[in-house]
Amino acid sequence: METKRSLKILISHPSPDLYGSDLQLLETIEGLTHAGHAVHVALPASGPLETLIAERGGVVKLVKFPVSRKSLLSPRGLPKYFIDTFISLFAIWRMMRAIKPEIVYANTLTTPVWFLAAKLYGVPLVCHVHEAEESARKSVALLLTVPLLLCNAVIVNSKASRQVIEMAVPRLRSRIKLIYNGIPHSGQKPAPVGNGFAGQTRVVMVGRLSPRKGTDVALEAVAKLVQTGNDVSLTLCGDIYPGYEWFAAELERRANAPDLQGRINFAGYRDDVANQLALSEVVIVPSLTEPFGNVAVEAQLANRPVVASNVQGLAEIITDGSTGILSEPGNPSALADAISKLMTDRDQAQRMADAAYASATRRFSVARYQADIVELSEQTASGNSTGGIRRAK
Repeated sequence: METKRSLKILISHPSPDLYGSDLQLLETIEGLTHAGHAVHVALPASGPLETLIAERGGVVKLVKFPVSRKSLLSPRGLPKYFIDTFISLFAIWRMMRAIKPEIVYANTLTTPVWFLAAKLYGVPLVCHVHEAEESARKSVALLLTVPLLLCNAVIVNSKASRQVIEMAVPRLRSRIKLIYNGIPHSGQKPAPVGNGFAGQTRVVMVGRLSPRKGTDVALEAVAKLVQTGNDVSLTLCGDIYPGYEWFAAELERRANAPDLQGRINFAGYRDDVANQLALSEVVIVPSLTEPFGNVAVEAQLANRPVVASNVQGLAEIITDGSTGILSEPGNPSALADAISKLMTDRDQAQRMADAAYASATRRFSVARYQADIVELSEQTASGNSTGGIRRAK
């Protein structure tokens, strides 16, 4: 039997935080290291993700490099962005000469400096796209997507993300591989809500406090439920992106208004998401745009009824009326009505939760995800072609 060759894989990741794409990175690392590959992970700064990377068998390397943000993709921000890219390219080149990777794996399309570095170094490149948004302006979408032409393979986490990329750059169609996220699960089905909804209904939302996540929509939905005589509270698990302090202040002001006072709990970032979901009676994901939506799957695996916006990846995770409820994005009244349906019909809510649990365990397992990531990485490194993946020159 032929012995499989161990690869040196260098992964670039734009953040040391612990949110969706950050946590998905850990499953990627674990899958690759368990397959016998040596994984180095380049981060632009220190943070809580470092320790978890090491626990999964990865070696952390710190190197400063720019991350594409919409605020930088402007006439004022672009000159500095290009200068930072040029400067960081030398540091990245030195790192690559020391590690001698056989494949570069860019974990998001927001770090095109790594695409250029891989091309100059002459190694195959995979980009795992977590953030393709259909709401982005065409010019921004094109600017973010064009660097993917340097990739040998592009991984997307939803059909919606694939469509966004194909519409922006049709030539990428043959290089795209759909791999749904893998969400960790204990294997034991959690207990149902039980006697919930009898008193105050606890609604939980997990995610960044951000306009695109629909946090303000969630608050207004709770206000409408209270206005119609429902006893509801909302727990927000997450903090803000730097630069969005103004939005957090607006949320605080709204939460302290008479109709919501005492009903909104700002829990901050929580590393016990499973416990928070277990304490919930309804989980909401009111994002205005969402390429995938890990939280929706986590809620399904927690055996809790879910209300999510009818957008992108969320619409692929949830079958409306069967494994959850899809509501109109940005519409507090629609979100409130959906929550009210679950509160009114507890039996139906639990049937949805049970069906969602069965669906999530089948479709979004970590084992399936890791096997697909390992297979694609090995094929790309060896130059084999699957779905149009091309060998690096």
